[in-house]
Formats: sequence, C-alpha cells, structure tokens
Amino acid sequence: MAGHGSKKVIFAALAGNSLIAITKFAAAAYTGSSAMLSEGIHSLVDTGNQGLLLYGLRKSKQPADQRHPFGYGAELYFWSFVVAILIFAVGAGVSIYEGIQKVLHPHPVSDPIVAYVVLGAAMVFEAVAWWIAYKEFNQVRGKKSLFAAVRDSKDPTVFTVLFEDTAAMLGLLVALLGLLGVQYLGLAWLDGAASIMIGVILGGTAALLAYETKGLLIGEGASPEVLAKIESIIDATPAISNLNEIRTLHRGPHDVLLALSVDFIDEVTAGTVEETIYSLERTIKMELPQVTRLFIEVQAKEHHEKMIAEEKEATSAD
Repeated sequence: MAGHGSKKVIFAALAGNSLIAITKFAAAAYTGSSAMLSEGIHSLVDTGNQGLLLYGLRKSKQPADQRHPFGYGAELYFWSFVVAILIFAVGAGVSIYEGIQKVLHPHPVSDPIVAYVVLGAAMVFEAVAWWIAYKEFNQVRGKKSLFAAVRDSKDPTVFTVLFEDTAAMLGLLVALLGLLGVQYLGLAWLDGAASIMIGVILGGTAALLAYETKGLLIGEGASPEVLAKIESIIDATPAISNLNEIRTLHRGPHDVLLALSVDFIDEVTAGTVEETIYSLERTIKMELPQVTRLFIEVQAKEHHEKMIAEEKEATSAD
C-alpha cells in the first residue's frame, strides 16, 4: 500500500490547486485572457486528478476477495493512467483549442495587473506544493538520477504530482510571458500563443506520465536489490541445491507477488522440504515486507530447464 508520504503530497497539491483554479478563472473572466483561462483549466484538471489519485489509494487498500484473489493494489496504477489521459485530453486539448481561437481572433487583455497578481500568487502556491512533492520524491530516489528514479519507481502518486506541479510552474511562466508580450509589444495574438504553448507542455507531461504508468499497469518486476536479497536468502538455505527461477510482479507500490522454483538436494526428506519452505516464507516476508504473496515450486533443475525449452519452442512456433 502507498505510504503516508504519498497522501501528504496529494493533499498539499489538492489544496493548492483548488484555490489556484478559483482565482485563475475569476481573473480570466475579469481580464479576458486566454492564457489565464488555460491556466484555470489546467489547475481544475490537476484538482480533479488529485481527487482520482486519492480514490485510487483508497481502492488499492481493499482486501482480497473471491473475484480479486490478489487484492486491489493495481487500482492505483489504473487511476494514475486515467490521470495522464485527462491531462492530455482535457488540459492540453482545451488549452490548445482556446489558444488557436485567440490567435485567429485576437482581442486585447483588460487590466493585466490583475492577471499578474494572480499569476504571482499562483506561483507561490505551486512552488510550495512542488517543494513538498520534490522532498518526498528525493527521500525515495536516494542517489539515483531523477529520470532513473522515475523509471524505477513503483509508486506513481509522488512522481505524478511532481510532474504536474512542474508543468504548472512552466505554464505559469509561459502565461506571464504571453501577457507581458501583449502589454508591451501590443501583439494580442501572443496571449493565444501562450495558451497553445501551455497545451503543448501539458501534452508532453501527459505522454511521459502515460508511458511510465503503462509499465506499472502492464506489470513490472521487483527491483534488482529485492531480487538480490531473495537470492541471498535462497543461497543460505542448505537444503536447496539450485534456484531455478524467480518471478516477481508489483501489484502495488508495496505489494509484490513472488513465485520461486527451487531444486532440493536429493537426500532430504519430505518433512525437511516442508520445514524449509515454511522457514523460507517466514524469512522472506520478514526481511522483505513488500512481498505479500509467495509461492514456492519444488522442481528438479533438469525438469525446469526442459520445461523452459519447451515453452520457447512453442512460442517460436506461434
């Protein structure tokens, strides 16, 4: 399940975006700025997205039942993917459409000072939300680079909010530049161009989020560190002669399904096999609490290799 830190990041973004959206729409109605309207739509979409992420977190905590025997952890991945679609379809689509209309039919922005004040306040709110998300993400990523940490992350909530807030900061900067261009260069179409640029930023953000979340939705394995730990536990088990295969699947940020195929030494008794499997399950779940479900298959090494070869032949024939 996602930790408390994820909820803190989402609640901070939800509170900030709700206030910002109301303010931006009011300023857009007062000034007639297309870029400001796009920013209002952007913040409204972000607010809805945070609501969807909270819903996904709550649904992912449902206990397993007969219809979903492995639990509902993947609900979080599904709703994170929906968020990416909404950013693209609603945020980017409406912003680009509004911007094109403004470029084709430009009109001056009235009282830009109001828009500047709103943009300044929005930047402060967004900066606070961005800093909270960035600090939380830094705790998770350790010494990895930003992109490596996003690629390896199994919790989409933190990097989704971080990307949204980064896009929001860039959008605010573009909106500011557009309004300055309208005021000081006298080019009314620049306000529409800024709206189009905001839509492009949102579209790029949505594409990146969709790509990263797609991998989680399809099914990603555990990290190399987790795999190495499992291998070391198996190697330290004297009754096991060979680890045939490890297969892992993240059902949620902290919900890993683990399947092992092991070969025992020929001399061990059935009772020893049972005791060893029981001990392995306890040790793995104690040292790796994210492994919530564990299945161990006892299989001779040569039989396992033969089965893998047959599977490859069948796949090649298809």
